[in-house]
Amino acid sequence: MSATLSPPPAAPRRGLPRLSSNPETRSVQIGVIGTLVLHLLLFVAAPYFLTVGPTVLPRSEEPQTFSIEMPPDEFETQKPAPKPAPFKFVEANPDAPDNVPDKTDNFSFMNQQVAQEKPTPNGTSDMPALVGKKDVQSTQIVDGQLTKPEEAVPTAPPTEATTAEEKQEAPKQEQNPLSGFEKQEGENPDAFGSNVAKFAPGAKAVPDRVEGIQNAPLIQTATANTPRLDRQKPQPRPVLQKQQVRPGIFSDNKFGTMNIGPTAVDAKWSNYGVYLQRMIETVQIQWDRILLSSTLYPPSGTTVTVKFRMDSDGKITAIVDVKNTSNEQGKEACISAITARSPYGKWSDDMIAVLGDSQEMTFTFYYQ
Repeated sequence: MSATLSPPPAAPRRGLPRLSSNPETRSVQIGVIGTLVLHLLLFVAAPYFLTVGPTVLPRSEEPQTFSIEMPPDEFETQKPAPKPAPFKFVEANPDAPDNVPDKTDNFSFMNQQVAQEKPTPNGTSDMPALVGKKDVQSTQIVDGQLTKPEEAVPTAPPTEATTAEEKQEAPKQEQNPLSGFEKQEGENPDAFGSNVAKFAPGAKAVPDRVEGIQNAPLIQTATANTPRLDRQKPQPRPVLQKQQVRPGIFSDNKFGTMNIGPTAVDAKWSNYGVYLQRMIETVQIQWDRILLSSTLYPPSGTTVTVKFRMDSDGKITAIVDVKNTSNEQGKEACISAITARSPYGKWSDDMIAVLGDSQEMTFTFYYQ
């Protein structure tokens, strides 16, 4: 008889539980184990993540100082823009037609467009072509002679004889005497109230025949004293009196304009232009008076430039500077010509708006 001995059963292993041999059960077990491990890791690492972040430095008790550098003119108060300087004054031709120019920096006492009698090919200058001196800065374009304005003298009333001569002469009416040999008119006891003949046209009780026209119009104020016009001696044609301009000295200008007409310059009218033109003419007349009354004339070809200041009341407040190539007499004559007729009249509101309360001016006098 035989006997078989079996090994003793193995003791159970301590540690991780054994996974099931069933695949589905084993996958569930692996998922549960993974979840537990993940939560365990998060629980262990949580304090570390909470302490990681932006480092907050302790606030210093002492205030920090800093400086900023900026350009020195960055925040300075802006100065008001200077008033625009007046345009260039030119002396226009008073005999040229009034015409506003399209664009110009010149101003004067009237509107005017540049023109000249002989055009300059391709000329685009705002001044006409003139033959003058190269070393002279002049804004004149015409030459003339100023005369002292005479006061108006009241004329005597016209006499009766003059009035009678100016009346119109009445035309003569044709008159024919009554025909026939026996003429008795009116209440005559010896007459029969008839004429032996046929009345002629225009027959009237006149002794002789008068040559004339039939049915001549009656003019109550007509007279026969009106002198007849002599065709051999016609009366002069009435013309407009030319405006006076002051003596001119021209700057040489070879390049003029293509516009044809009386000599003119581009200029726009302004109150300032009217004021300056009147002032310049006044100074010119006074200067001529001083030179005519003086015994010695300054040397020819010399100049005197006077810079002065005028206020808004038209008064010469100061002589700023005098540049003189003449003698002392010529210098004093120019200064007196400016100051003797002061004040020249108050400025208008638009002049004050442009020029302010005062303005510096410069006059240059040329001795020829």
